[in-house]
Amino acid sequence: MQCRRLAVALVLFAVTACGRPKQADVQPNAVEQYAYAREVPSPQPAAVAATTTPVHAPDESVVASNAPSCPTGMALVEGMHCPEVEHKCLRWLDPPGKWRFFRCAEYAREATCKAPRVHERYCIDVDEQGATAADPRPANHVSYAMAKAACGARGARLCTESEFEFACEGEELRPYPYGWSRDATACNVDREGVVTPNKKAIYDLRRKVGDDARCVSPFGVRNLAGNVEEWVSRDRPTLHVKSTLLKGSWWLKGKHTCRATNGGHDDWYQGTETGYRCCADAPPRSTN
Repeated sequence: MQCRRLAVALVLFAVTACGRPKQADVQPNAVEQYAYAREVPSPQPAAVAATTTPVHAPDESVVASNAPSCPTGMALVEGMHCPEVEHKCLRWLDPPGKWRFFRCAEYAREATCKAPRVHERYCIDVDEQGATAADPRPANHVSYAMAKAACGARGARLCTESEFEFACEGEELRPYPYGWSRDATACNVDREGVVTPNKKAIYDLRRKVGDDARCVSPFGVRNLAGNVEEWVSRDRPTLHVKSTLLKGSWWLKGKHTCRATNGGHDDWYQGTETGYRCCADAPPRSTN
């Protein structure tokens, strides 16, 4: 019980502190550099059931185009990924004050790639996982260890940090999965009243899989911003010490960019906001 209270306390601290940069970290300029992709309730069963087919069927055009390469419910992601990106914010969302340079309302439409691009080819779940007929929302209260086991049980694996980013931003390096201007109506983000009045718990504001039809990336992958925050594995040096990272953020007022990363939790942490999706190696291209 003490561990669970500590876990809830850590997340609530993240809502007010870790989810936003410290005052000293806020820079009065409009350039964001991501050298290593940084940014800074009812109980669930002890294990997450592995799912091979999502309850809400993915876009048929996405599935059809990827059927020869990826399993049902997964999208093929292939192209040249940029490890180091610089975005320029043209207009900030929040008024002058402590969080003035935190959420960007509009980015310049051309991002700068500051490192050699790397070819990527893999499969990724179109939707967040764990939805059932009884509850069509993605699973939550999922730890890194639980997510890793669930993906492994179906012959997949957790996505890496780089794989999540590329599936979200595409080759054009979009800051948000849907484009260059922030749209709070596209994804399950920027919700008001996300914690209880006593600030001891987070309200469960998950939406059903498929509810946010416009929250889609260039590869047809949905909800890579908001809804549940998803576990990924670190695959390169970052400012984060842990190898267990969270991407996409959840329904609070966070950055919600493709490059934002939460490195504050260990593999045992599970919260109202934590979920998962899986990746898998794509089969080699046919030579026929």
